[in-house]
Amino acid sequence: MVDVLIISQIFLWIAVIALGVLCFALTRQIGVLYERIAPAGALSMNETLKAGQMAPAITLPDLTGQRVDIGGARDKGRSDGRSQLLFFLSPDCPVCKSLLPALRSLRTAERDWLDVVLASDGAAGAHREFIRDQGLADFVYINSEHLGRQYGVSKLPYGVLIDETGRIAAMGLVNSREHLDSLLTAKHQGVHSIQDYLNRRKPA
Repeated sequence: MVDVLIISQIFLWIAVIALGVLCFALTRQIGVLYERIAPAGALSMNETLKAGQMAPAITLPDLTGQRVDIGGARDKGRSDGRSQLLFFLSPDCPVCKSLLPALRSLRTAERDWLDVVLASDGAAGAHREFIRDQGLADFVYINSEHLGRQYGVSKLPYGVLIDETGRIAAMGLVNSREHLDSLLTAKHQGVHSIQDYLNRRKPA
């Protein structure tokens, strides 16, 4: 009887040790996979502009008639060193609509240093209806085809983050909250795009 108990204890300890080794191996493998998985980021698809360039300086009226300065140097003497996020969207874009709550949250969280500008083109009446239906009256909303052409926007939703010096800090397609946040992260870390980040990770 005693021999049986001893043998069972030995097998039990062997099983525990084997399980521990297996868990350790799995943990290492998860770490390797995590390193290999690319982070979620806005994909830059712009052939007109590059991150790091000066943003085209344009002054346009918003839908209320107020003139809005887009791009250009936003020095502390003029605008307290604030950055600008241009979010290009469309009333007919379901993904754009799904990101509006995240955009509101981001604007509130980053209000100390960031101005958010919504931009689109098309019939003004459709945009005014969109603003009313989505509760966007407190956003700066510019309706201009010229603005989209100047910033090389071909697909929506698209974000362009302009820093306080007037340079493009980051830009790209924005299909999720993670993509939206990645534009701000890129500015803070000095990485222009997800492609730039991945290239920096490649071994020499």
